[in-house]
Amino acid sequence: MDPITVGIVGTLLLLAAIFLLRIPVAFAMAVIGFLGFAHVLNWNAATGMLGTELWNVFSNYGLTVIPLFILMGQICFYSGVNERLYKSAYAWMGQIRGGIAMTTVLACAGFAAICGSNSATAATMSTVALPQMKKFNYSPILSTGAVASGATLGVVIPPSVVLIVIGLQTSQSIAQLFVGGMVPGMLLTFCFLGTIWYLCRRHPDWGPAGPRTTFAEKFRSLPGSIEMVILFALVMGGLFLGLFTPTEAGAAGAALALLISVISGQMNWKRFCLAVNDSLKISCMIMVIMLGAVIFGRFLAVTRLPFEAAGWVAGLPIPPMVIIMVICLIYVVGGMVMDSLAMLLVTIPIFFPVVTTMGYDPLWFGVLITIVTTLGAITPPVGVNTFIVASMTKDVPMTDVFKGVTYFVAAYVFCVAILMMFPAMVTFLPGLMQ
Repeated sequence: MDPITVGIVGTLLLLAAIFLLRIPVAFAMAVIGFLGFAHVLNWNAATGMLGTELWNVFSNYGLTVIPLFILMGQICFYSGVNERLYKSAYAWMGQIRGGIAMTTVLACAGFAAICGSNSATAATMSTVALPQMKKFNYSPILSTGAVASGATLGVVIPPSVVLIVIGLQTSQSIAQLFVGGMVPGMLLTFCFLGTIWYLCRRHPDWGPAGPRTTFAEKFRSLPGSIEMVILFALVMGGLFLGLFTPTEAGAAGAALALLISVISGQMNWKRFCLAVNDSLKISCMIMVIMLGAVIFGRFLAVTRLPFEAAGWVAGLPIPPMVIIMVICLIYVVGGMVMDSLAMLLVTIPIFFPVVTTMGYDPLWFGVLITIVTTLGAITPPVGVNTFIVASMTKDVPMTDVFKGVTYFVAAYVFCVAILMMFPAMVTFLPGLMQ
């Protein structure tokens, strides 16, 4: 077989290994990439490549940014920042129709800004918000949909582990990706709020108003959000002003989160050990997936499949934007059946050359596919966030949870359409950093 055919067969074998044999994504990519590389070149070249990539991946200083941001999020999680943030948002929004659901989305956005994880945000906000919405007779369709969808903001609003990985995979500035994700993250948040407002107008009984709070109560609740504001300002402000590298920003954020949690009396030795342990588990998982993706990417490179695909697509007699839409559709479908991070790592070596060949801004594309792929976290059959929320609400059928998140898909579509029409929403702020 010629190299391109080998690349196609290897990609199909990878999909079969993941979906049919249920082999973990990292190991499937590493094994098939290694064997494919050996087939195209030779065994000695493959073993040499494996040793080189093992060293390059695990000795890469840029990877230190991942465990640092994860540690920052875990410290915030175990010190109860999420609960204080929710109470603050509830004091301001809870008294309007659908306000508790809106509060949940805003709290998800705030926690996402210091966490960067879908699953962590979903688990956290399910524990905090679902009992409150049940208490005020919210429809389980609206309440579970708001939590599961709002939690997807965890990988859109920076600092985001997914944006870090995309930056490392495509050799882009992580700081610029973070800054570029700020406006789209806020746009998606407002789209979710608009969805809740619309649903509560159509179905007033889905989100009855909570008790009113006085201005004094609103003012007293503000300290609950100060920690998040300080952390976000330190990390993103330092990156935007060029005071920190991404790794330094992660270290500063983790140190400040620990300092705040200790001063507030919410952190003890047991919770700190749990935060460190979870950070190690998540970081190791991500790094092993990245190693597998690098090996599989080297295999695709020697087959020249991505470059041939880029040249073929660029020569098609159709508008480039149509090609982008098709790529987005592939990411939506792919995100439905596999983890978003794994999906990105498998496909970036194929689609990134296609997009750059057509002349699109790689920064814009990185943020766009992050949002598009994240949609898979709430769509069947995988829908990680949906399953997490369903596991937290034993009395709500899975069908109701999926029905709830379906209403929020339109918000995603609207957000992506806006970013396609106005790419400057992603590129404007990073351009000020240059």
